[in-house]
Amino acid sequence: MTASDVRVPFLSLKPGEDADALRAAVNRVIDRGWFILGPELEALEAEFAAASGAAHAVGVNTGTDAIALLLRAMGIGPGDEVITAPLSAAYTALAVMMAGARPVFADIDPERHTIDPAAVSAAITPRTAAIMPVHLYGQPADMTSLAAIATRHGLALVEDAAQAHLATCEGRPVGSFGAGAAFSFYPTKNLGALGDAGAITTGNATLADRLRRLRNGGQRTTYQHDEFGVNSRLDEMQAAILRERLQRLPAWTAQRRAIAAHYRARVAGPSVHVPREFDAGHVYHLFVVRTPKRDAFRAHMATQGVQTLVHYPKALTQQAAILSESPASCPEAERAADEVCSLPLYPSLSMADADLVADAVQSFAG
Repeated sequence: MTASDVRVPFLSLKPGEDADALRAAVNRVIDRGWFILGPELEALEAEFAAASGAAHAVGVNTGTDAIALLLRAMGIGPGDEVITAPLSAAYTALAVMMAGARPVFADIDPERHTIDPAAVSAAITPRTAAIMPVHLYGQPADMTSLAAIATRHGLALVEDAAQAHLATCEGRPVGSFGAGAAFSFYPTKNLGALGDAGAITTGNATLADRLRRLRNGGQRTTYQHDEFGVNSRLDEMQAAILRERLQRLPAWTAQRRAIAAHYRARVAGPSVHVPREFDAGHVYHLFVVRTPKRDAFRAHMATQGVQTLVHYPKALTQQAAILSESPASCPEAERAADEVCSLPLYPSLSMADADLVADAVQSFAG
């Protein structure tokens, strides 16, 4: 598909309605002349914590660092196992490995696409230190069941919420079920920076304090490095940009949900399956359909001028970088990786374009 053939792009990252506000935010930082660990980050941390229903937020360089540092701050590392989902971006597992722990994969619920609590229970060993569900595509995992398992076995519960800004599970904010949650502000995310950025939310003040040290070389005060830390700081420019976008996030989330509901009302057929919504707290980072004829489906959508993407074409159990951890096969995740396909969905997508997407799906399904 050439650029001239595209009628509905998969995504547009160019600032739109917020362009002027972002330029003003950048100029504010430039005029102040303070670029690292300054007032913009402090304000973003307070505002993002409040929006997420958390007591504390700690800004870091990436969502990957958010996971790794959260695990490290909790004392999880070499010799420990972290049970997590096999259908996700590879960074979920790589972050566990960065902390020195071993990722152990429990298969997914084939309809929800998030980790299956029964599979989690079966994967627990004496070395298990934590359970880390992924709120995939913006759909919350079954946190009530997973929290019960963690409590029953005395395990830590942490959440990979990289795709789930403002999501809730049974009315409760994601990130509030365990020790903390990791968020990504990668540009494609529901709340995206204009570069890399991430954050950790937690209700534990002691944990938040340690995270702030770890992200800054283990420093308690300047030039006093009390423990082994890293350099992972969310800079002032991205913090200012994210503050502007956070104000718009509730409206953008409502628009995502409206488009998703429109798709659900229009898209159906024997050749294309639409996984159901399990919780009204779904924030639709992605709208995914499944078909065993994915290559043919994507080719058909391209002929209709609709761009699609695949998230994710390999389960983590199949990634070469993770084979050293001897992952057990997860058949449901591996099957999903062969069938999932993401349709265009973003706040500025018009309902007219959503209709074009739905018509294209229907013409294939028919």
